[in-house]
Amino acid sequence: MKYKINRMKLVSLLIIFAVGILNQSCKSSNGKNEPSAHPSEVIPVRVLAIKQEELQPIIPTAGLFTTDDETYLAFKTGGIIEKMFVKEGDAIHKGQLLATLNLTEIDAQVAQARLSFEKAKRDYARVENLYKDSVATLEQFQNARTGLEVSSRQLEAANFNRSYSEIRSVSNGFVLHKMANEGQVISSGTPVFQTNGAGQGKWILRTGVSDHEWSLINLGDHATVSIEALQGRRYEATVTRKSEAADAMNGAFMVELTLRSSASGLASGLFGKATIQTSRTQLVWKIPYEALLDGDAQSGYVFITDDNKVAHQVPVVIGGIEKEQVIILSGLQNAKKLIISGSAYLKEGSAIQIIE
Repeated sequence: MKYKINRMKLVSLLIIFAVGILNQSCKSSNGKNEPSAHPSEVIPVRVLAIKQEELQPIIPTAGLFTTDDETYLAFKTGGIIEKMFVKEGDAIHKGQLLATLNLTEIDAQVAQARLSFEKAKRDYARVENLYKDSVATLEQFQNARTGLEVSSRQLEAANFNRSYSEIRSVSNGFVLHKMANEGQVISSGTPVFQTNGAGQGKWILRTGVSDHEWSLINLGDHATVSIEALQGRRYEATVTRKSEAADAMNGAFMVELTLRSSASGLASGLFGKATIQTSRTQLVWKIPYEALLDGDAQSGYVFITDDNKVAHQVPVVIGGIEKEQVIILSGLQNAKKLIISGSAYLKEGSAIQIIE
């Protein structure tokens, strides 16, 4: 019996203790008897005084090779392709016959124009004699002469179209692409071959750059081009053309780099990398890589301090990333000191302590 009484006392004590804890929790939740808050943690950091400096940006880019005389060849008139004498990759020489149309319809047009011209000649000769004999009027004589001139021009046009019912090479080079086949019906002006003057013309690397990079590039800027497919062979080049509008497909601006010296072993469509040394300068900040947080190709953020007591988070625009430094284009205009260590533990308004 004594054991049971002690056990009941123990249960009663536990209940009283639990009620006390519950009351204390309720007081805390209501804001009564709540303990005072701990002061914010002070984070030790290192800082760096920053300033702008002038920089000549080096712009890395890549593109495909072509030549300055790349040409699309087509028939002047439409019709059925009768014969194609070359295929892709063939070497060609200037004036070489590459393809012909079926001339049945075109020869008929030439014959019709010739018959009309011969009739106009006879009509003119007859009216001229009648006019001399005062039988035909001046108006009839003038109309006959006009008819002769018109038929003569029509015959010239028919002969011209017949001469361009075949395709001939305009320069020495290679066939890059063949875009049609024998027996195919093709309309006037539709490209049949793409050729270039490889070995004759100048090699060009066509590459796309962003709008910011485009604004920094000038015609005549120096560039270095490397070709990995040719064991990293390097060439000196010059910026010879900048597009005046962005590409509708990818939004990039086209820039052409022309090799300064002749090059052997290149092929149209070969991939090349380039670095463009711009002649323009811009004011930038160079900061340690460790100071940049959540950085990508264009943006990120850093922490700065103006009073050595509080950290502030600011977004920045990235111009490039070097080996141990990041080039910042904007965002630090009003910054005095940059936090270069301890940034991972900071948030906006964090209390800091400067350490050496």
